[in-house]
Amino acid sequence: MKFSAALSTAFFASIVTLSAEDWAQWGGNDPGRNMYSPAKGFPEKFEPGKFKPNSEEIDLATTKNVKWVAKLGSQTYGNPVVSNGRIYVGTNNASPRDSKFKEDRSCLYAFRERDGGFLWQLAVPKLASGKVNDWEYLGILSSPKVQGNKLWVVTSRCEVVCLDTEGLADGNNGPFKDEAKYLGGPGKPPIAPGTLDADILWRYDMMDELGVFPHNASNSSVIILGDKLFTCTSNGQDWTHVNIPSPQSPSFIMLDKNTGTLLGEDDAAVGPRIKHGQWTSPSAGKVKGKDQVYFGGGDGVLYAFGTEPVKEGDVSLMKKVWWFDAVPEEYKKDKAGKPIKYPAAEGPSEINATPVFYKNRVYVAIGQDPEHGEGVGRLVCVDATKSGDITKTGLIWDFKEVHRSISTVSIDPTNGLLFIADFSGFVFCLDAETGKKQWEYDMKAHMWGSTFVVDGKVYVGDEDGDVCVFASDRKLKLLSEVNVGAPVYSTAIVANGTLYLGSQTHLFAIAEGAKPVEVKAALLDAPAGAKPGAAGKRP
Repeated sequence: MKFSAALSTAFFASIVTLSAEDWAQWGGNDPGRNMYSPAKGFPEKFEPGKFKPNSEEIDLATTKNVKWVAKLGSQTYGNPVVSNGRIYVGTNNASPRDSKFKEDRSCLYAFRERDGGFLWQLAVPKLASGKVNDWEYLGILSSPKVQGNKLWVVTSRCEVVCLDTEGLADGNNGPFKDEAKYLGGPGKPPIAPGTLDADILWRYDMMDELGVFPHNASNSSVIILGDKLFTCTSNGQDWTHVNIPSPQSPSFIMLDKNTGTLLGEDDAAVGPRIKHGQWTSPSAGKVKGKDQVYFGGGDGVLYAFGTEPVKEGDVSLMKKVWWFDAVPEEYKKDKAGKPIKYPAAEGPSEINATPVFYKNRVYVAIGQDPEHGEGVGRLVCVDATKSGDITKTGLIWDFKEVHRSISTVSIDPTNGLLFIADFSGFVFCLDAETGKKQWEYDMKAHMWGSTFVVDGKVYVGDEDGDVCVFASDRKLKLLSEVNVGAPVYSTAIVANGTLYLGSQTHLFAIAEGAKPVEVKAALLDAPAGAKPGAAGKRP
């Protein structure tokens, strides 16, 4: 009896652990970035609610299976992450949370997990160079990575910053003490920070340090292995769409997560071959006992790098393990052998999606900047155990019915099914082992975000604001469809029994049978480091 009781207790604890787990980075706790969670108990349908008259506030009494709704800016592309009772999401400053910031800025918001109460923000000044490097109103595009009381994120200024998850409410920690100067922006008067502001621990400016030239936007959701942080630099073309200002600058780098010190840069020399821009995020996998990091290149090539930097002359390099050109020859030249000029609909693309590592394979689709419209695509499944140029030897299968895509795949390990969305608005279900198509569904609207699998369900949203829930099944089963009132450009996640879904303007906390949660009073602003009892004490 005692033994059985102990087993029952352990089993129950394991179920609770699966259901109650943070989602602390893009891809959750899986460094392979598979958009899947083993959690259980999520609704196949929810009602997002109606707006109160003449307001952007949603009347929670009109919702179903919704705990709370938080107002974001006017454009939100970043995917939320959840850690230690807080939710972090990138947006813009169209709905200012702090009266001292009224102009266009890129923001990272920190909310309370239990009720969506606002805690603090990183309000990033826009680059003076304008839309060529930092497109107006885009906001922060990347998802942060959280470990303990530290957070790392790539900002719209093409910098990697490490933040204290408490914000400035517990004082100005770490070696970085120039928050006022940072908030003011280069060449402008400093702005005194308060407890609503982020506490920057260190900052690595990729434009200043590496000479990179981000095209329109900087976006990469970093990954960390041990003390090493990996990110894409967003190096790209200038406004002419012909010239690459910094062809010798690295595309991918490795930093010390504790100090921001550069540890290595890629040896792939992608710069001269960049077709447009580079906005991929890295993933990681362990092959034959060694770590590999995967990046999609602005040249359409999928790269695997080792994680131990090798000193060559004055630089330390991340050495290629293998590389695979994901653009087929028929997309490069027409039947007469004439090159097809980028960004023609029938021509080549780069890789903007995040590669997914799963069972010694890497899955990724090619695509272009959504401004270029629709076009031919390709999803590849590549053998990660090989080395060198594996373009001809590493392909396990490919799928060319998919159109251009910037979406990341999700694989359900319970049934071996793979799901992917493309920019043309199609959702595909394939067999992850063979690449055989099981079904497709036309959302009839462009899709920027990715599919997400949890609890036998597939969640995905589109540019019209429609959110579909499918059964994770070899037969097409649409369980529900609802419109959330604004475009959905991000991807759903789950953490601790709640599903979070962001539209352009609102973040929804969704749970089976949920009742609306009252939001406690927001944090009052006060000078950084305010003493307990003063304004700034957290509710």
